Amino acid sequence: MGDEQRAESGTPVAAAQQAPARASVEAVFREERGRLLASLVRRFGDLDLAEEVTSEAVEAALLHWPTAGVPARPGAWLLTTARRKAVDRLRRDQAYAARLALLHLEAERADPAPPADADGELPDERLRMFFTCAHPALAAEDRVAITLRCLAGLTTPEVARAFLVPPATMAQRIVRAKKKIREARIPFRVPGPDELPERLPGVLQVIYSVFTEGYAASSGPALQRLDLASEAIRLARILRRLLPAEREVAGLLALLLLVHARRAARTDPDGALVLLDEQDRTRWDRPMIEEGRDLVVRALRGGPPGPYGVQAAIAALHDEAADLASTDWPQMVALYDVLLALTPSPVVALGRAVAVAMRDGPLAGLALLDGLAGERRLQAYHPYQAARGDLLHRLGRLPEAAAAYRQALALAGSEPERAHLRGKMDAIVPPDPPAGARR
Repeated sequence: MGDEQRAESGTPVAAAQQAPARASVEAVFREERGRLLASLVRRFGDLDLAEEVTSEAVEAALLHWPTAGVPARPGAWLLTTARRKAVDRLRRDQAYAARLALLHLEAERADPAPPADADGELPDERLRMFFTCAHPALAAEDRVAITLRCLAGLTTPEVARAFLVPPATMAQRIVRAKKKIREARIPFRVPGPDELPERLPGVLQVIYSVFTEGYAASSGPALQRLDLASEAIRLARILRRLLPAEREVAGLLALLLLVHARRAARTDPDGALVLLDEQDRTRWDRPMIEEGRDLVVRALRGGPPGPYGVQAAIAALHDEAADLASTDWPQMVALYDVLLALTPSPVVALGRAVAVAMRDGPLAGLALLDGLAGERRLQAYHPYQAARGDLLHRLGRLPEAAAAYRQALALAGSEPERAHLRGKMDAIVPPDPPAGARR
């Protein structure tokens, strides 16, 4: 069989010829999917239709680009193709088209579309999508799911894996969110200046929730989900470009960068948890830390600080210290005082108590932790019990420390955290030897 026949039959030669085009489609789609989807939703007013024709446009690119070549403006090519497919579909279903036209008219009255880009470049409508996906009318878990699906570009099975739920369950969440957006006629628009202060925190919280799950997995075999944390940072970067004047957006991005910079040192080669005081700080990502520090300055300059800016400043103090002992704990406590005034919560109070223990000793920190014992939220929060166990251990109150570690172990989710807590307990109360070893 000749080369031409092998190429036509879909053998390795054909695959090799198609590989660059497929890589180009995947790269463009990864970078532009959020913009493409947002532009189509803005044009047609329906998220399901936008997703369907986006997928069809990608399939068309995979078919045509290997022979015709990658276009000069691939994002614009995908947008034009998707628009044509949407128009074709609406022509076939006039009743559906009439409903979308009504919704589109209402949206236009509320928020007229910006002028089209004369160069044919893909317009950036993602800011509207951020606020649609994070609308307060949606349940909190649905906001995270649809943000990852529409703005981060994860598939439904990928979103399901990220939160360790069956794909069918995640699909139901995403369908539920889309249905709510459609039936409640949640506007696809950017809030006005008078609404932005109220609505922006919800958008930031969604991105932070995604990062939190990536930083410390709620369950499963791994401590970190680096792909999920990276997606959160990517979303925060997009939001930062779209809202460059918003200091809390800078604060959120700074916080994520400063915490994520430690990722390589947080586990050993076997995946076991390495606490902050034992981490090899030469493995921290210094360029990421520098970027985060610059953003902290922007977040805290020009007005009263916001909670993400203050949390980023706390993270910066950790990253700037040569070791745990040389950390500026008085400044850390002062920052927690500011944060507690901005967002009074038991979790913030827990962080402050740990900082006080480092500044004033374990007895002072334990007194503050015991003062939080009545907070119901902390009773199911394993870091609270783990912190109590650590301070009790340092004070030599070993039976109480073991009990606190035991409670933390019952609440911990990921296996590396559980293994770490089992090690703490075994250091206090060695496990019984196997029955056959007892003599």
